[in-house]
Amino acid sequence: MKRLGRAAAELTALADHLTAHGLVLEMPAGPLPGMYDPSGPGRLLFAFFAAMAETERENIRESTLEGLDAAARKGKHGGRPPVITDDMLHTVLRRRAGGESVEQIQADLIIPTGKRKGQNPSVASIYGDDGRGSVTAALCQPLPPIPVPVLPKGLL
Repeated sequence: MKRLGRAAAELTALADHLTAHGLVLEMPAGPLPGMYDPSGPGRLLFAFFAAMAETERENIRESTLEGLDAAARKGKHGGRPPVITDDMLHTVLRRRAGGESVEQIQADLIIPTGKRKGQNPSVASIYGDDGRGSVTAALCQPLPPIPVPVLPKGLL
């Protein structure tokens, strides 16, 4: 019965579908066995199911948020480990400031953990900003101009 619908809108759509096709809901077992017509007396049961579905959905949401808050207080954060570590980020920024392209730097970086451990990160991962600062902005700064020697006249 819990899986009949998780929101009032789902149950309303189910009731409309059953009514449009001349069908009724039959529950052979459980606390409310019987046949329920969503257009007749069963309308009250569908309204009850809709209210319970909304309440259950809200309880699940609250429990999830409480669990995430408790984990955050313990210093645990979900999700994948970052592909670009702080050390890699500093290396990229230092070498980029030295005039190297991201493509040249990428070939020397190795992912330390996770599914792609031991592989090079993609250029997109290097450019991606994962909330630790404006990585993309730092990487997209124009390179310093390369000094061009001025040749004396007559040497060309």
